Formats: sequence, C-alpha cells, structure tokens
Amino acid sequence: MTDEFKIEIVNPDQLFYSNENMLEAVIPAFEGEIGILKDHISIISFLKPGIIKLKLNNSDEKTFYVEDGIIEFKDNLLSILTSNIVNLKNTSKDLFDKNLKEAEKLLEDPELTDQQRFLTSQKVDVLKSIN
Repeated sequence: MTDEFKIEIVNPDQLFYSNENMLEAVIPAFEGEIGILKDHISIISFLKPGIIKLKLNNSDEKTFYVEDGIIEFKDNLLSILTSNIVNLKNTSKDLFDKNLKEAEKLLEDPELTDQQRFLTSQKVDVLKSIN
C-alpha cells in the first residue's frame, strides 16, 4: 500500500505543476499552515501569502511562493488554484526584493481595509523570510 497522493497546481496560464507521487504538502492557509498527507479529510480553504512545501516519494522537495488562491483536497487529489505562484528554486532574489518594497509601501496606505492590511503584512513577513 502506498502513502502517495496527487497534486495539481493551476494558475490562469497553465497547469503549473503536477505530480502523482506526493507524500506530504504544507500549505499556507488562512487558518494557518495545513499539512496534507494521503487520506486527509476533505478540505477547501483559501490561501494566504506564504510558502508551499512539497515532499515527494523520491526524497525530493519542492518549494513555491504563493500569494493567493484556493485549495481543495478530496479523494487524494490536492488541487491548488492560484493567480500568482513562483518556484523558489528558479526565481531571482531581485523579484522578491521588488515585491517586498512594493508591499511595504502599500502598508503605509491609510485607506487599506483590515483584510488588505492582514494579507499585505503576511506577504511582507514571508518575503522577508525568503531574503
């Protein structure tokens, strides 16, 4: 018996990532980080800015930065729908520095709603941790 499940990450342009040999996924959800293993209960949640960590059965690990989206886990298929995701391994530090400066500037806006302030603060914290 195998402990593997399938993942599909989709952004508006394409199927960003797919793998049928997942052992574990850690997802930055609004409720906090959610760990997903095979046979996890069905769940639907919103993503907040953070790092998606994936462990594959060949001891390989993948990490992605995500800003928003929705996850669904059902019948051992983890679906992640997001408008903005990047592979941390293949992305330059300059992109993260630029996004950090933009997010810090946005936090200075007194017109931000509480939700926008929360999400932008999360984004700043994650981008600082990447750098």
